[in-house]
Amino acid sequence: MARDTAVTLECRDLTKTFTSTDPPTQVIKGVDLSIRTGEFVVVMGASGSGKSTLLYNVSGMDRATSGEVRLGGQDLTALSDEEMSRVRLTRMGFVFQQAYFLNNLSVRDNILLPALKAVPRRERESAVARVDALMERFGIAHVGRHGITQVSGGQLQRASICRALAGEPTILFADEPTGALNSGMTTEVMDALTDVHREGTTVVMVTHDPACAARADRVVYLRDGALVDSRELGAWSHEEATPREDDLLAWLRTLGF
Repeated sequence: MARDTAVTLECRDLTKTFTSTDPPTQVIKGVDLSIRTGEFVVVMGASGSGKSTLLYNVSGMDRATSGEVRLGGQDLTALSDEEMSRVRLTRMGFVFQQAYFLNNLSVRDNILLPALKAVPRRERESAVARVDALMERFGIAHVGRHGITQVSGGQLQRASICRALAGEPTILFADEPTGALNSGMTTEVMDALTDVHREGTTVVMVTHDPACAARADRVVYLRDGALVDSRELGAWSHEEATPREDDLLAWLRTLGF
């Protein structure tokens, strides 16, 4: 799929300082970043470089200390907490390392809950149909009535992707979505995210795994809270996976990864 030249998400001179430490700790240092519509961008860096903090700040899960974040031209930093919550519910999707599902609900009901909250009552029937279609598409419809402890880690992460897409988000954020999975389950989840991206969803993902990062259109590298370099990778294919990963790893090593 051809990538749009429009910008979905951008941040300018973004900083985050934690004042609970003495002295205060600046974790994000003047980051400028633009994410094009339909682009798959991965954020990498050594442990403690600020990757997840950056993701939380550009998605409005946490408030930046200074700077500006815009989603589709809307200034997120100017929104109230309630307004920001609504944006996250209706325009963003999230996949984390842990699923954060409710133990007392089935897999399907965990996916349905935020989808139903995101739409008016008159649209709930359509939301249910969309959830069922997503579960079928990602191969978990047969475990929909299972409890969350009765499915595999890979199935649970595919359920997380369904939950993230159920509200038809403008952008999907993923924070180490394969960090707790074995290699087979990692491939399952990355195949699902690759399919989501190919169908036009903008994806921003944090990972420490070069094999996962090689799926992206572009990798940006964070060091000590500052964006120090980026690398365009182009479209991903299974046939070119190994040389692409090798090339990315060689570049990462020049940055001290």
